[in-house]
Amino acid sequence: MADTMGHSATATRNTSVAIGFCLLAVAPQIFEFIWSIGTIFGWGAGRGPATVLINHATALVAGAPAALIGSVGGETKKASSDVLLALIYSYPVFAVAIVTLFMTIRSAQDYVGGVILMALALFALWASSDLQGMRGFSFGAGTAPRMFGGLLVALSAGIALTGLLTDGPAMAHYSWRGPLFVMVSIVFFALAIRPLGLVVSAFASFMIAAMGSHETRWLEAAVVGACLTLGCALLFPYVLGLPMPMFPRFLIQ
Repeated sequence: MADTMGHSATATRNTSVAIGFCLLAVAPQIFEFIWSIGTIFGWGAGRGPATVLINHATALVAGAPAALIGSVGGETKKASSDVLLALIYSYPVFAVAIVTLFMTIRSAQDYVGGVILMALALFALWASSDLQGMRGFSFGAGTAPRMFGGLLVALSAGIALTGLLTDGPAMAHYSWRGPLFVMVSIVFFALAIRPLGLVVSAFASFMIAAMGSHETRWLEAAVVGACLTLGCALLFPYVLGLPMPMFPRFLIQ
């Protein structure tokens, strides 16, 4: 009975890790979709949400398999960026997620850390895939990213393999609140800087980041945020001479 319960617990943990890897496999697509929502309100530039959703779904379901079949058949047609993202990044991470379901993870920290590093290296290879020197033996701007990306893939695969072959620590509990609100504040600043201006965007971003801690004292946070906002308002436009809007667009107009 103990063995059965132990096997069930391991299977449950593997399923959770595999689901996490599946989310990691589509993280760039999810991020672009969230970013594209801002275009509806005039925040930032790029493709709209519907276009992003349709293009990525088509690339994952049909475009990438068609590109694979075409490459086997000798076709040299250049694939789109969405298809390359699926081929270089998403599909390998999905494959790791499927394999994870059937593996016994002996060191969860090593295995998960290795897979995340591998995903980072694959994303870097995709991001630099349009640079000269990424294919064959030609040298160019993409030669170094290709070499370091390939080396990181090999090293991270070795770390993940260590997590399968040797005993090690389990996954430690991790608080997502701090990193989550910091990332939200960064994205908010990037989207709001043009329509709302530096003063409002900087202060609001600081207050959003302050929400990442249970120990935040809001009066002190507001004072510090106001001081930092004043410093940014003096530093960027006047000291550095950067053409950044200071106040909301509707007030200026």
